[in-house]
Amino acid sequence: MSENAKLIRGPIRGHLVSQTLPMIIGVAAIMSIGLVDAYFIGQLGKDALAAISFIFPVSVAITSLGVGIMVGINSVVARALGEGDDEKAARRANFGILVAIATGLVIGALLYLLLDPLFRLMQAPDDLMPLIETYMRPYALGFPLMLTIMGMNGVLRGQGEARRTSIVSISYAAANWVLDPLLITGAFGYEGLGMVGAAYATIIGWAIGVAVAIRLLKHTVISIDLALVRNCHVKDPLLAILRVAGPAAFSNAINPIGLSVLTALIASQGADAVAGFGAAGRLQSFAVVPLLGLSGAIGAIVGQNWGAGRPDRSRLAMLEAGLFCIGWGLAIAVLLYFQGDWFAGFFSEDPQVQRYFTDYLRIAAWGYAGFGLLIVGNGALNAIDRASFALGQSAARVFLVMLPIAWFLRPDWGASAIFAAELAANLAGGLVSAFLVWRLLRKRPEPTPPA
Repeated sequence: MSENAKLIRGPIRGHLVSQTLPMIIGVAAIMSIGLVDAYFIGQLGKDALAAISFIFPVSVAITSLGVGIMVGINSVVARALGEGDDEKAARRANFGILVAIATGLVIGALLYLLLDPLFRLMQAPDDLMPLIETYMRPYALGFPLMLTIMGMNGVLRGQGEARRTSIVSISYAAANWVLDPLLITGAFGYEGLGMVGAAYATIIGWAIGVAVAIRLLKHTVISIDLALVRNCHVKDPLLAILRVAGPAAFSNAINPIGLSVLTALIASQGADAVAGFGAAGRLQSFAVVPLLGLSGAIGAIVGQNWGAGRPDRSRLAMLEAGLFCIGWGLAIAVLLYFQGDWFAGFFSEDPQVQRYFTDYLRIAAWGYAGFGLLIVGNGALNAIDRASFALGQSAARVFLVMLPIAWFLRPDWGASAIFAAELAANLAGGLVSAFLVWRLLRKRPEPTPPA
């Protein structure tokens, strides 16, 4: 066992806290970008807020593909360190960064070329398309920077460097906080650029994040040394990463894909419904930050212990993580149920938009605990090279539960059908995930081939 696999020793609860708290801060910083964007874009008017509501699920979906790459790198690095093979961990880490950059270039190009048919498919109205395109074209060109960050963060996560990962996230989020008011609405005598200003702020933030990640990696056990890639048999590390990254990417993308379909369905209720649904989704993203932070932290803990042949420690980590998901999910649901009206006032002064906002929270929030169990379970499955199971349960949640319920109930229930469908999907997904993960973690780890 490697001395650099620091999560295979010491109390599991201590590792959960030390790895999750920085992740929470980092994820909160990332999620705050969406909230700050929504706030300043909302000042441009209802049409701009509706446009960003169409953009949000698409941006989350393509970012989720990058998250899959990050998860794949995290998984192979953590398991290699747990096995005691530091050289293999370093080779796979650097190879993974190159894979992330190449993926970003491909996704960015496709997004740029397919913008119009993509948003037409989502039923975006003609009057919103100019606003959507104004934001998305520069966003697509800058997207490779985001994937570069994802690749480097995967290396940091696999080493258990949660604090450094959070610093990267905070760096580009902070840039966005400063630039949003200046570039969107204008400040200090400078006239804002509107929607495109939000895109520019995001791209500049990504560039700063890349620079910070490069600097931080220099001070870890596994640093950037692309010369190591020349010593790799390309097939083995590529397959090892893609075996996790492929299913993980689609697993992460399935939820925003489902959200895109829900947005298209709720569009039939009018722009007020879309704006309220989209704004509430931004708040929801922030409310589940601790669950997202835990899902990001669990991979390194479970992966290193699994690689070291300690499934008992992996199971204990999942048990304590699951209890936290239930407790946090229920607590935040109570808060949002009773304070939904208060939060709605931050996003819009339109009474109809506020009504849809609060209706969504009062129904969907009760599924947050199940959502937490699902995403944390997916993190564990990816860590032990069972990403196909994570993909299967994520797909079932959306395509067998959420979308059918929304489709069949919408004629009678209207927007409430969409909200109820998300609730049912999260509850069902959480129960299935808890059962599946516990069964798989009872098996003994299998040896992995060398890079």
